[in-house]
Amino acid sequence: MFWKFDLHTTSHIDQLLDREDVTLRELMEEDDVLQECKAQNRRLLLFLSQDHCMQELVSLITTEPPADLEERSRFKFPNIACELLTSDVSIINDKLGGDESLLEMLYHFLEQDPPLNPLLASFFSKTIGNLIARKTEQVITFLKKKEGFIGLVLKHIDASAMMDLLLRLISCVEPAPLRQEVLHWLNEEKLVQRLSELIHTGKDEERQSNASQTLCDIIRLSRDQANQMQENVEADPLLAVLESQESVAGLLKNLFEGERSEASIVNGTQVLLTLLETRRSGLEGLMDLYSQGYERSYTVNSSILNAIEPHLKDFQQLLLDPPKKSAILTTVGVLEQPLGNARLHVARLVAALLQTNAPSICQELCNLATMDLLLDLFFKYSWNNFLHFQVELCVAAILNHPSSEERPSPGLQNHDGKPAASNPEAQGEAVETGRTIDPQTSIHNALVAHLFQKCRLVQRILDAWEENDRIQVEGGTRRGNMGHLTRIANMVVQNLEKGPVQAQITDLIKELPEDCRGRWESFVDETLRETNRRNTVELAFSDYQIQQMTANFVDQFGFNDEEFNEHDDNINALLANHHIIFPKLKRVFCTQANAAAFEACCKERIRQFDDAEEEEDIWEEKEINYATQAKSRTR
Repeated sequence: MFWKFDLHTTSHIDQLLDREDVTLRELMEEDDVLQECKAQNRRLLLFLSQDHCMQELVSLITTEPPADLEERSRFKFPNIACELLTSDVSIINDKLGGDESLLEMLYHFLEQDPPLNPLLASFFSKTIGNLIARKTEQVITFLKKKEGFIGLVLKHIDASAMMDLLLRLISCVEPAPLRQEVLHWLNEEKLVQRLSELIHTGKDEERQSNASQTLCDIIRLSRDQANQMQENVEADPLLAVLESQESVAGLLKNLFEGERSEASIVNGTQVLLTLLETRRSGLEGLMDLYSQGYERSYTVNSSILNAIEPHLKDFQQLLLDPPKKSAILTTVGVLEQPLGNARLHVARLVAALLQTNAPSICQELCNLATMDLLLDLFFKYSWNNFLHFQVELCVAAILNHPSSEERPSPGLQNHDGKPAASNPEAQGEAVETGRTIDPQTSIHNALVAHLFQKCRLVQRILDAWEENDRIQVEGGTRRGNMGHLTRIANMVVQNLEKGPVQAQITDLIKELPEDCRGRWESFVDETLRETNRRNTVELAFSDYQIQQMTANFVDQFGFNDEEFNEHDDNINALLANHHIIFPKLKRVFCTQANAAAFEACCKERIRQFDDAEEEEDIWEEKEINYATQAKSRTR
């Protein structure tokens, strides 16, 4: 057998190490040098950990290679050097983290004038990051002695590797007391304030973007780590500053001070959106809104909302007069005035604010008629599904507002964790009248009324639907916002049948003009019902069509070999028994009418073979006819 023989071949690296004059470059030329290093080749590690070798490795990752080298090989040795330094071998970590002269060589890389070479910056960040995780105390002590360290990192924040370095300082330091010490040090260096100052119209866009992303990551990392820690652990000072009213107000001042730029608005709004997250962003979505019990992973501090509220009028102005953008060519023609990323982010912010259910925010959005303006944009930019989704979220937040019994208490918190105070005027009214008044519910009811009265939601749905039908009858294309409009219409209908504001919506529908109310009832009973039926049937059949023919296909669709005649080998037997094949799909349909529609769809899609037809000889020579036939299908 083959294992009787020793097939292990001695590494060429060992042969090189036998030579007294072997150089580091010669070893790095070997393909298996990194593999041997990680395999703890003792002779190789002793060679690499020599002073002159370590200095050369650090020099390779911090010094720009000669420009005259071939591009393919120019960064070959710096890359290998970085991999060797971060191979997580204790003898290399000890040497690099314990030798201050080597740390000084690394630190000198930051003292260069910008811009840094992005590849070398990534090598530097990876090496320092590995030391932060493995030789924490030595590296932190060294960096804290460097007074200008944070300033140098922010000076080069246009390189994303510097952003990674900051995040490693926040998330990779253990144990907890040392991590808290590092957080206090970063807070004393005013890291949050200095990052916020970079999100300003006059700053480079790349620096703004990385500063914004760093702040967003700090918020999420700090909240996640706070959730994992015990309650008696000291609060994260960076998160406390970020959530303070003063910090949020400073960020907003930078956004609207001087000439507005799309980059600063987008990047600043992303930080606000992260502060307003009540759960992990990956878990949010429309279905979450529909089915949520208003369970929150995080609470929104009232200080954040208090800082945003005075600037809602500024965001409203952005919707009316966004930063100028050039016309763009789209698949549906030239768009003279694009929606723009700034207005899209304002729509995202409004949706997030509505989900907080803060009375003062709802009241101000009502006063500004922000929803009316967003609906204008919804119908104007009929092909921008990013905007349509945000407007749909806004409507869902208004209609699915929980009653006072269902709402968590407190939904909002002050910065100190205490419940946010209610409106004192409303409290006074409650005392005088001797009845309990919930100002949050009262203001939210006003927002619901605003949606149906001022924004004319029902009339807009009907007008847009009729206009789309007219366009399609004339041979035009179905508008791109019709899917979202269908879901908004279904939202209204569902809340008319059951929901926290059912009674109010019923009254608002009754208040519509008689002709409009009649159009709405016909639309719900006929047009919307038929649209939902068609969507259900077509989507169910599409799901069936794309099913993989896997081993559990029989289990999925509920038939087996015993249900078929052993002698019925022809395909007609299978197709004729589609009522057996599709039982699980048919369970989707609650009514006989829907089941019949599904059957009709199946018969239309599945072409039956006719045994009565004379069998065709496929080898018979025939005249080839290239005439084409076009078959149209009405949606």
